[in-house]
Amino acid sequence: MGLFSLTQEVAIDLGTANTVIIHNGKIVVNAPSIVALDTRTEKLVAVGHKAQHMEGKTPEGIRTVRPLRDGVIADFNAAELMIRGLVKMAFQNRRYMFSPQLRMVVGIPSGSTEVEIRAVRDSSEHAGGRDVYMLYEPMAAAIGIGIDVLAPEGNMVVDIGGGSSEIAVISLGGLVTNNSIRVAGNDLTQDIMDYMRRQHNIRVGMPTAEQIKIHVGSALTVLDNPPEDYIVRGPNQMTALPMEVPVSYQEVAHCIEKSIAKIEAAVLTGLEQTPPELYSDIVRNGIYLTGGGAMLRGLDKRLQDKIGIQFHIAEDPLLSVAKGTGIALQNIEKYPFLIR
Repeated sequence: MGLFSLTQEVAIDLGTANTVIIHNGKIVVNAPSIVALDTRTEKLVAVGHKAQHMEGKTPEGIRTVRPLRDGVIADFNAAELMIRGLVKMAFQNRRYMFSPQLRMVVGIPSGSTEVEIRAVRDSSEHAGGRDVYMLYEPMAAAIGIGIDVLAPEGNMVVDIGGGSSEIAVISLGGLVTNNSIRVAGNDLTQDIMDYMRRQHNIRVGMPTAEQIKIHVGSALTVLDNPPEDYIVRGPNQMTALPMEVPVSYQEVAHCIEKSIAKIEAAVLTGLEQTPPELYSDIVRNGIYLTGGGAMLRGLDKRLQDKIGIQFHIAEDPLLSVAKGTGIALQNIEKYPFLIR
């Protein structure tokens, strides 16, 4: 019944593409970061999966908004409604006499400015958070992977999300170097959209381009077990007549090449900035790949061949940051690096 437990603890991984909420060590919400709003009243119509199904299909009175861009809050009002809606989903099966006070730990990009951090804090507080702690995402990812972040040892984490890629070296509970670039999964999706328009003369939306990336996305033009071609259906740009185009993984590898090269360069920059003692730790331990981008076929092999250090893909790359924020929530006293 939750009559007396008025303070509830939630950990939130607020991502550009997906938001994950953890409560009592369990994932209670894992939904796309998108809301549908009534254009007249600006009230919430749907949130998460429901809103995602509406994307690109809305009539005049409804618009879909992705409140986060490049890992940070771009639409303050929509972000607040989204956090509130998703937290409500997390507690929908429980009945409270009063709405519970929330203690939150929220993951934020390591390159966040003061203003961006403030936006996350304010949105979380407006959505019902009483104690709001922030945690840098690469740090959260490292905790989620199972790295001992308080040890005097260097570990490098490359977290490729939807809106930003973070490259950080962690030692003694702090970020020694961090490099946050705004090239990530969404840019790869955009590259695919542009390529389909240029090369095949076919218009595709964001959700279709996302499906192409999932089915035949690759960072290498030669794979050991290649996926089958993916059939794309859409309108011809000139005639607006329906078309079917098979897309191969080699094509995708070519069209996302530039964005992947930027991520590669950022990893190299991160290594250049690393102190020599920590560098030798990283060569010994390898580099950890996490976030949705880590699931791109051949990315680990490509980075390994380029840089010459072993790359490990985290066990559940999409959930590393969320798990880490969940663990940090249970050890608020133990971790000195949480930002109030």
